[in-house]
Amino acid sequence: ENIAKTATPSKHQHPLSWYIKWTSSIILIIGMIFTANNIYPYNLFLHFIGITGWLWVAVLWNDRALIVLNSVALAIFANGMIAYLLKILQ
Repeated sequence: ENIAKTATPSKHQHPLSWYIKWTSSIILIIGMIFTANNIYPYNLFLHFIGITGWLWVAVLWNDRALIVLNSVALAIFANGMIAYLLKILQ
């Protein structure tokens, strides 16, 4: 058995999920950089976009653990975005 072999679908097997996965990962890394540098609220919006992409990938892969994780993360970031928007509207 090849230990280095990945269990995730390859670019050739599922090109749509491959592009969404990597684009979302890059967006999440940028969101983390924004968070580390306290660039608020843009970090929330970037994380929301990245998590949405990963949720889409999780659904395409039918991976329940990723679906649960990213659904909860999406709700948390949505909560933060709504709180921010309500704060600026007051």
